[in-house]
Amino acid sequence: MYKAVFLDFYGTLVHEDDVFVEEICHRIMTSTSLQTTIRDIGNYWWNAFSQNFQSSYGDNFKTQREIEICSLADTIAFYKSSENPRELSEILFKHWQCPQLFEDAKTFLERIRTPKIILSNIDRHDIQSAIHHNGLSFENMITSEDVKSYKPRPEMFQKALMTYNLHPSEVLHVGDSLTSDVAGAQRAGIKVAWINRSNKVLPQNVIPDYIVKSLEELIPLLA
Repeated sequence: MYKAVFLDFYGTLVHEDDVFVEEICHRIMTSTSLQTTIRDIGNYWWNAFSQNFQSSYGDNFKTQREIEICSLADTIAFYKSSENPRELSEILFKHWQCPQLFEDAKTFLERIRTPKIILSNIDRHDIQSAIHHNGLSFENMITSEDVKSYKPRPEMFQKALMTYNLHPSEVLHVGDSLTSDVAGAQRAGIKVAWINRSNKVLPQNVIPDYIVKSLEELIPLLA
């Protein structure tokens, strides 16, 4: 049915960094005299990250590591914390290079025969380290650094279609993010499968082509 499958990596094939984000927020909370919560710190950090992320494309492109350090420095300064942004960022960077593979991802990757193309917002060096760490092998990969922009912007999807001579109708994109993956792929005219392992509530205005709790559910489509 499909000539290729575009695969998000973090949150789709390997675990996200949620546990480490919470650890960092806790360290900021315990190193400030301000009354706050882990949740408030996390929200402020995410907003700071998002602002940098959304404006990072073309001549203004910054790597994911640069955006992370910048947004964390902003958060630490806002909360008057004594923590060091580069030191805390290393907690995330270590995870990015050595994430744990989801069990269903292992089966999925072994059994599908459709050509696999990784589309990732993470810096190329980090994702290559993560792929090697998990004993995986992908011949085809496009990262944010290759196109100087991030999903959900169209450049990464367009680059993948052009590079591998594919029409949007010939591809299925698989990802866990409703904004970066679902919205981004659909804007590019690509059908998308949303992996929802944690039973998140789907907003009424978002309609993925497929919704699955396990990647193994997609094997019949791509085998």
